[in-house]
Amino acid sequence: MKVLLVNKFLYPNGGSETYIFRLGEELQKRGYEVQYFGMEHEGRIVGNRIDCYTSDMDFHTGKLQKLLYPFKIIYSFEAKRRMGRVLRDMNPDVVHLNNINFQLTPSVIYAVRAYEKRTGRKVKIVYTAHDYQWVCPNHMMRVPATGKICFDCRGGYFGMCTKNRCIHNSRAKSLLGTIEAKYYMLRRTYGMVDVIVCPSEFIKRQLDTSPLLEEKTVMMRNFVERAEENCSSTGEAVKQGDYVLYFGRFSEEKGIGTLLAACEALPDIPFVFAGTGPLAEQVSKVKNVENRGFVTGEALHRLIAGARFSVYPSEWYENCPFSVMESQMYGTPVLVSDLGGAPELVQAGRTGELFRGGDAEELTAHIRELWDQPDLCRTYRENCKEIKFDTIGEYCDKIIRNVYNGSTDES
Repeated sequence: MKVLLVNKFLYPNGGSETYIFRLGEELQKRGYEVQYFGMEHEGRIVGNRIDCYTSDMDFHTGKLQKLLYPFKIIYSFEAKRRMGRVLRDMNPDVVHLNNINFQLTPSVIYAVRAYEKRTGRKVKIVYTAHDYQWVCPNHMMRVPATGKICFDCRGGYFGMCTKNRCIHNSRAKSLLGTIEAKYYMLRRTYGMVDVIVCPSEFIKRQLDTSPLLEEKTVMMRNFVERAEENCSSTGEAVKQGDYVLYFGRFSEEKGIGTLLAACEALPDIPFVFAGTGPLAEQVSKVKNVENRGFVTGEALHRLIAGARFSVYPSEWYENCPFSVMESQMYGTPVLVSDLGGAPELVQAGRTGELFRGGDAEELTAHIRELWDQPDLCRTYRENCKEIKFDTIGEYCDKIIRNVYNGSTDES
C-alpha cells in the first residue's frame, strides 16, 4: 500500500506534525511506501521522491503577499498543480489529509479527484480532524477579542465569523474566512472525503452537525507511548519533585493567564512551566514560577515524571491533547479544564480532576487541595498505571484495518 500524508507544515510545529511523523514512521516500518506533501520550509524533515512542495507562505510580511493573501487562502492553484505532480509520480492508494486550510487549501482534494479521473484509479481520501476548521472558520470555536467559546457557526452560519472578527481580531481576515467556509460548503467539497478520523467524541459531535460530514466520521483517539510509572522514557527511575507542572504553549487560549493568576494566589507552591509562546514574558515575571523554556525528549519526560501533578487549563475546546495523555502515561496526575475533548482522557477522581475552564478561583482551590494532599496524588499516580491508551503500533493497526482498508468499525 502507498500512503501520501498531506499537511501544510512538514517540520515540527505542533500536535498534527507529531501525529504525521510518528504515523509515517510506523507505516514505513511495516513495509508501506510513505511520502509527504506540504509547504517547502528550511526546517522540513520529511518529503516526497520528486521534491515537489508548495511555496513557503508568510501572509504577514511583504506587500505582494498581502495583495495575494485573499486569493491564496481560499484556493491554491499552485497546491493543486504540485499535488498533482506528486500523485502522478507516486500513484498512492490512500491520501491522508491533516491540516490543509489556508496554506494548502482544500484545492488538494480536487487534485486527488482530478488524478482519479485522469488515471481511472480509485484513491481513498482520509482526513484527521486536528481542529474544528471544517465547521468553524477560525478553527477554534473561540472569539479572540472576548475569549468567548461558542457554537455560532455550526450549521453553516459562517457570517458570525465576520461579525465577531474571529480571525486575528480582523474584520477583513474574518470576512475572508467566512467566504472560504461558504465557498466550500456550497461546493460540497468536504463531502468528497471518504473517512474523517475524529480524535475525540467532542469533535465528532461538532463535525456531525454538518450533513456533509456526519456519515463519514469515526472516533479514534490519538496514540501515546506507554512508560513505566515514575520512570523516564528510558526506564530509569525519576525522583519525585516538589513542583506543579505545566507544559505546552504559552498563549491565551491555553489558559495561561488564568493559571498565572492561580500561581500568584499560591506563593508557597513552586510551579514549573515548560514551553514557549507569546505570554513567555508574563510567565517569567511570576516569582514562584520557574520558566524552563522549550523542553523536548528525555528532559521533558523526566520533567513530567517528576512532577507532583500537572495542570492543563485550556480555555478553548481542545481536541485530544497529547500532553494530557502523556502526563498520565508517566504516572503523573492531571488537573484539566472541563472543555472540549480533554476531559474524555481523564478519569476524574481516579487519575486526576476537572475544573471549570476559565475559573481562576476554582483552579486555585483545586491546586491547593491537591498540593496539600500528597497521599491523594500518590493514589492517583497508582491509578494511572491502569490507564490504557493506544500505542502508535495499536493505533496504526486500527488505521490500516478500519480506515485505509475500508471498514470504520472500531472493534
